[in-house]
Amino acid sequence: MIRLPWAPINIRIFESAKKTMEEENKKKRIIKKLKNKYRLVILNDASFEERFSYRLSPLNLLTLLLSFVVLLILFVSVVIIYTPLRESIPGYTDVSLREDLTSTVFRADSLEKELQQNSAYLRNIQGVFKGELPLSKDSIYNIENDMEIPENPKLKSREDSMLREYVEREDSYSLSDDQENVTKQIYFFSPLKGTITNEFDPGNEHYGIDVVAPKDEAIKATLDGTVVFAEWTVETGYVIQIQHGNNIISNYKHNSVLLKKVGDEVKAGEAIAIIGNSGELTSGPHLHFELWKEGKALNPKEFVNF
Repeated sequence: MIRLPWAPINIRIFESAKKTMEEENKKKRIIKKLKNKYRLVILNDASFEERFSYRLSPLNLLTLLLSFVVLLILFVSVVIIYTPLRESIPGYTDVSLREDLTSTVFRADSLEKELQQNSAYLRNIQGVFKGELPLSKDSIYNIENDMEIPENPKLKSREDSMLREYVEREDSYSLSDDQENVTKQIYFFSPLKGTITNEFDPGNEHYGIDVVAPKDEAIKATLDGTVVFAEWTVETGYVIQIQHGNNIISNYKHNSVLLKKVGDEVKAGEAIAIIGNSGELTSGPHLHFELWKEGKALNPKEFVNF
């Protein structure tokens, strides 16, 4: 018997072709089953009368099912995106809610700072009434910066304290031309906490200082007094002017909003305006603050701690 060397190769090729044909036949059977037509019939149970019939195949049923799932996913996505239900998703928060919370935190911080300033101011006033050294140097003007203060500023007796308060009060309200005697021991409240960008320079007709602070910051009266001017001007925008005791006048310029009108009585530290950028002579939100004494411009930095 003669054996051909290529016989095993032919057998393997035949087996491979047979296997391939079986797989193709299997696929065809599956596709044929999917395409087989069926009829869905609804009959009357009593008379067996046909009421409804519908031809369908497994392939059509699968297509309908997938289409329904896709439509359901699209519907749920639209409902979540365009309705308030999205806020119930863990980790999701509304943008407006974040903005409100941020604004609330900033306002609370500003109120806390203002409360601390008012508390320090009241403690200083109480210290003055008791004849003690003020607890804080904020908003305090001392006419002699280098003046030596005794280690124990407490007064020796109640009569001595009353006498000193009377003398200091008389000196504060004196009509003398000597500025140092008139302004001795006057406590000025800081109208605005911020950064000074332009100094007092009478030589260049800049009779005040410019203070930059965050937007919508409240501007406060530096002393008790009466509003004598609260109007709009072309160059300096909204301006408010307050007449204080000792013939002192304070000016607040470039405001965005005025909170007081002419004739209003104000207290030191009371909000009178909102910082702004109004008028032609301005390049950004800031406060232009001036102090005048009997027609003479004073350097606010010598009186107020900004």
